[in-house]
Order: sequence, then structure tokens, then C-alpha cells
Amino acid sequence: MRIADLRPGWAVVTNDGQPLGRIRDVGQHFIEVHGGLFSATLYVPSSAIGNVEGETVHLNLAHGEIDATGWRQPPRLPDDLQTGPERDADRDI
Repeated sequence: MRIADLRPGWAVVTNDGQPLGRIRDVGQHFIEVHGGLFSATLYVPSSAIGNVEGETVHLNLAHGEIDATGWRQPPRLPDDLQTGPERDADRDI
């Protein structure tokens, strides 16, 4: 599944089954996850996505590892989602 296929509102859980929150926004390299009224917004990199099952995104980290990631800081560069066809120059070979 491509990151462009993820949708706001989908659940995000850690690899030990703990709920992290719901997708608020999808970028090219990050998903913005909001956990609720008293939870911080997290900017989860696509490299942390282990699996997508239905409308649930499973991360490849345990809940206890989240605080050490630095994901509370927004990306430094714009992360606008690109939904057009991939150019050959953008492909990982």
C-alpha cells in the first residue's frame, strides 16, 4: 500500500497493539497522528509503518519506544502529498 492510499480518520496502533491515535493528515513522507484531547500531535515517518490492515495502520515500534523518537517535532521541509504518477527519477532502484 502506498502512503497516498492512507486516509484521515484511520486508526494508528503500535506493534504491541496499543492505540496511538488517528490519522489527521497524510504527507509524502509522514502521517500526522492525533491521539485525542490531551495527547500531542505526532509526525510519524513512513519508515515506521509496518503494515496496514483494513483501516488500521500498524507501526513497527512498541508503545514504550514512541517518546524517544522525536516525532512531536513537525517535518523541517514541506511534506505535501504527491498523488500523480511517479517519475523514474523518484523511484528507489
